[in-house]
Amino acid sequence: MESMAQKRVLIFALAYYPDAVGGAEVALKEITDRIASEEIVFDMVTIRFNSLLPAYERIGNVNIYRVGFTKAGPSISDLGKFPLVINKYLFPFMGFLKARSLHRKNAYDGIWAMMANHAGFAALFFKMWYPNVRFLLTLQEGDPIEYIKHRVRFVSPLFKRIFERANFVQSISTYLANFARSMGYNGDLEVVPNAVNISHFSKEYSTEELYILRRKLGKKEGDIFLITTSRMVRKNAIDVIIRSLTLLDAHVKFLILGIGPDEEMLRELARSQGVADRIQFLGQILHTEMPKYLKVSDIFIRPSRSEGLGNSFLEAMAAGLPVIATPVGGIPDFLFDPDANPDHEPTGLFASVDDPASIARQVNRLLNDNVLRMKLFTNGRTLVIEKYDWDLVARSMRERVFEKLFATR
Repeated sequence: MESMAQKRVLIFALAYYPDAVGGAEVALKEITDRIASEEIVFDMVTIRFNSLLPAYERIGNVNIYRVGFTKAGPSISDLGKFPLVINKYLFPFMGFLKARSLHRKNAYDGIWAMMANHAGFAALFFKMWYPNVRFLLTLQEGDPIEYIKHRVRFVSPLFKRIFERANFVQSISTYLANFARSMGYNGDLEVVPNAVNISHFSKEYSTEELYILRRKLGKKEGDIFLITTSRMVRKNAIDVIIRSLTLLDAHVKFLILGIGPDEEMLRELARSQGVADRIQFLGQILHTEMPKYLKVSDIFIRPSRSEGLGNSFLEAMAAGLPVIATPVGGIPDFLFDPDANPDHEPTGLFASVDDPASIARQVNRLLNDNVLRMKLFTNGRTLVIEKYDWDLVARSMRERVFEKLFATR
C-alpha cells in the first residue's frame, strides 16, 4: 500500500517507559517503532513521577513530554502517597494544557488516547477545544467493565463523551469492542490485538543456563513449577492459585513474577493455607530474563477475574508452555479449550472463575496427558506466530486504523 502523507500524532498516556512497562506501554512502543517517521511523527504527553527522568526525551520513535509532581526514584508505595497519588487525577488538565502548548508549535493532525481513563479525559478536552483534529481511542482496559463504570459514576456523562467524540476506536479484543458500542460509540472500529516479541519469548537457552536457574530456584527432580507473570492485584486472582495448591500434590510449586499492592495479603494467605514453602515471590523480573523463567517452568496459569486481552498468556504460548486461564474478557479470542471449543484446535485449558478445585483438576489433567500437553504446545505457538506478531499488528494499525482515521475527514 502506498505511503500516506506525513502526519503528526500526539499520544496521551498515563505512564510510559522506563517507569512502567505493561501491556499498553509495550504496545505503544512496538507499534510506534515500526511506523516510519516519514509517515507519522509521534509525540506523547505522560506523567513524570520520577524526578530523575527528564521532562523531555526521545524514546524509540516517540518524543516524550512528561508532566506532574515528582520524587527521586519513587517506590510503588510512594505512588499511592501525596503528592504523586494526585498526578493521575490532575492529568486530564495538566495533559490538556501541555498538549495545547505543543499543538501551537506542532499543529497535530491527530491525537491518540491510550485507554478511556484519565488519559482519555485529557484527549477529550483537547478534542473539544480542537474539534478538527482526528481522535483515535485505543481500549486496553483489563478491569471488569462494571467496575470501570462504577469508578466513573460521578462523571459518567463526561466519560461517555470520550467514546462519543472519538473519530475511530481500536480495541485489543472483541470484549472491549463491545464495551465501546455499549458506551454509545457508533463509528469506525477495528479489533487489533496486542502481540508478542516471538523471537524473544521463543528463545532457546543452553542446558547449563537452565540448570543454573533451576538450581537457584531449588527445583528438584520431579518438581512441577506453575508460573504466573502478573501484577499482584485482585483481577489476576493469584489468591485462587494459592488456594488450589492445597488440592495438589506437594511436588507442585508456584512461581510468582511481579509486584503489586496485594503482595502482603498473598503472603499471609500462603502462610494461613500452609503452602508458603511451595511458593516463591520473585518480584519484578527483567523482561530480558522472563523467557528463561518460563522455560524452567511447566504450566502457565492466571485465573483472571477480568482481562482486556492478556499478553502474558501469549508470551507463555510463545515460550512453549501449556496455559490455564479463565473464559473472561478478551481471553476467548485466542484460548480455545478442547471441551468448551470442540470446533477449534485447542490452545489452552479453561478453569472456572474463583474456583481453586477447577484449577487443580486442569493442572492434574495436563500432568497426566502428554498428548494434550503437546497439542497445546504446538497449537499455541502456531497461533501466536500466525496472528500475534508485532510486525503484523503494526501493519494492521497503519493500514486498518491510521490510514482510515485520516482518510475519513
